[in-house]
Amino acid sequence: MTRKTKRTIWISLAAFVLIVGGVVSYYFGSILNQLDGLQKKGEDSPFANIENVEKVKTPDPPKWEGTETVNILVMGVDARGLKKGEVPRSDSMMVVSLDPLTKKINLFSILRDTYINIDGYGKDRINTAITHGPNVAMEAASDLLGIPVQYYVYTDFQGFIKLIDAVGGVDFDVEKDMHYTSKADNNEYDIDLKKGYQHLDGKTALMYVRFRHDAMSDFARSERQRELLKAVTAKMQSTTTIAKLPSILEAVNPYVDTNLTLSDMWKLGGLGYQSSMNGSEQVPPMNLLKEERTPGGAQVLSVTSEEKLKQHVQDIIHPPAKTEEPQNKEDKTASGNEKNSQQPAQ
Repeated sequence: MTRKTKRTIWISLAAFVLIVGGVVSYYFGSILNQLDGLQKKGEDSPFANIENVEKVKTPDPPKWEGTETVNILVMGVDARGLKKGEVPRSDSMMVVSLDPLTKKINLFSILRDTYINIDGYGKDRINTAITHGPNVAMEAASDLLGIPVQYYVYTDFQGFIKLIDAVGGVDFDVEKDMHYTSKADNNEYDIDLKKGYQHLDGKTALMYVRFRHDAMSDFARSERQRELLKAVTAKMQSTTTIAKLPSILEAVNPYVDTNLTLSDMWKLGGLGYQSSMNGSEQVPPMNLLKEERTPGGAQVLSVTSEEKLKQHVQDIIHPPAKTEEPQNKEDKTASGNEKNSQQPAQ
């Protein structure tokens, strides 16, 4: 190989390294810029116009060291018909719990009509908590589940549509025909889905998670929301989607607000990629619910035992260790004889 040939190879290799390095730098630079923009501040915050803002101001969450379980309140709202600066009730509330030690994710969907005491505001449905600010909503979810909720992610219908479209949609099995029309919003968000396995884009995915016009109403809807979120999570973990991460973040950025710092988002993103879904639950579960009416006559859902609910959540996140029991009496007898045979002679 001549000196000229070697020089050409080295120049080509150096150029290749520079190009790859530039692409990688652009990729990660774009991600960092978009992640940094998810945390809205000042007038850009959807909560900028809340009255008594100092009272409900979200404090900085404790520094996450990467070893303790982290719980994130994800809220979706329906902002149709509201003026700029008005905060609607949350249409859906979920808590995503990630355990960095087991690398397991648990998903809890909170029934929006759950009637609780909202600290400082009296008894009301839990979906009203966000109207007083994200800190009140996090505290309400934390009090109900009995776990610390450190972070929140807030978005609306448009943010959800943009996310699903940005990841390329999801393939999903719609369990039954779903149809609903409403003139209240000029039929913009009518629901019309057919039963069967199909590809859902942003608009049809929104139809699926919003549908509640059947016998089980919000009970069935909360389950559908969890199932779809699991499908989206799986899609987000694919290498193809990760390659599109800058454009995905750019699409949803205007519609999302969070108190997650750039550093936390980066660490949690890595944890989420390595983790697998452990389970999903409705909170409160059916056996701890009762229907009742408020003094004003509104129908709500009350928790029959707050302590049992908190223990139920703990058992899901940190399952109690299983003790091996002998299978039958013969095993127990054999076990007992074995122990007796090991006793020293008297």
